[in-house]
Amino acid sequence: MKLSDFDFNLPEELIANYPQENRDECRLMVVHRETGLIEHKMFRDVLDYFDEGDVMIMNNTKVFPARMYGNKEKTGAKIEVFLLRELNRESLLWDVLVDPARKIRIGNKLYFGEDDSLVAEVIDNTTSRGRTLRFLFDGPYEEFKAKITELGETPLPKYIKREVEPEDEERYQTVFAKVEGAVAAPTAGLHFSKQLLKRLELKGINFAELTLHVGLGTFRSVEVEDLTKHKMDSEQVIIPEKAVDMVNDAKRHKRRVCAVGTTSMRSIETSVSTDGFLKPYDGWTNKFIFPPYEFSIADSLITNFHT
Repeated sequence: MKLSDFDFNLPEELIANYPQENRDECRLMVVHRETGLIEHKMFRDVLDYFDEGDVMIMNNTKVFPARMYGNKEKTGAKIEVFLLRELNRESLLWDVLVDPARKIRIGNKLYFGEDDSLVAEVIDNTTSRGRTLRFLFDGPYEEFKAKITELGETPLPKYIKREVEPEDEERYQTVFAKVEGAVAAPTAGLHFSKQLLKRLELKGINFAELTLHVGLGTFRSVEVEDLTKHKMDSEQVIIPEKAVDMVNDAKRHKRRVCAVGTTSMRSIETSVSTDGFLKPYDGWTNKFIFPPYEFSIADSLITNFHT
């Protein structure tokens, strides 16, 4: 399977720089696998395709403001730091991307905030413009996290060509986000409004929540023509017992199981028993799904168009 098999023309003017005012009023394309029938609907019409006892698997990860701007010591050069994941809470060690990477070397100190109220030291190099930073902060962890939240901004998807606005903090968070740790939102879930969730709930649809903290693996481009050569970055996954019971019960009773987003799909396909049921999981996944592939758990998927 080659990367070029997936080429398609996506006109720039069809990429929305702003979401719909009402989340569930975006367009929905419904593809029926059995017949090949394609329907064009609004997202809130997704309600019509599910019945009582069906299960939607949601990724409840919560985005934190992961993009920070600072200055390099001595030269004062402006640098961008993208927080990927916390490596050690006690030592305040973080895995980050830096830009411009060529100017950031081991031993450099980086200063953040107009008053340089947060300082970090570069202690190691990692792959793909990556560095390990140790933040130098006197005070409890809660104060450190509050400082990052104050100085950071919501990272918009790179195909959105505009400046970040204060409203983006809410726009790029799902209404069911709970567990902080993602550097980007699981975007399929952004289309669900609180009203739509309530209507689904009243219809008897169950929501199985799991957590995949979206990291570099989800939005890094595939740069190899031979897909078997692409290496995914690992992302943290937690599939609790409650979600497992809900999904497996639906499967046993031949109810529909829908993965909301590719992150949910990757999570459940990471933890499958030999007889095709979901298992609890707390660990990491670098699973990369491409054709041909036999899906084990879900029989439907809600996803955005991906470039």
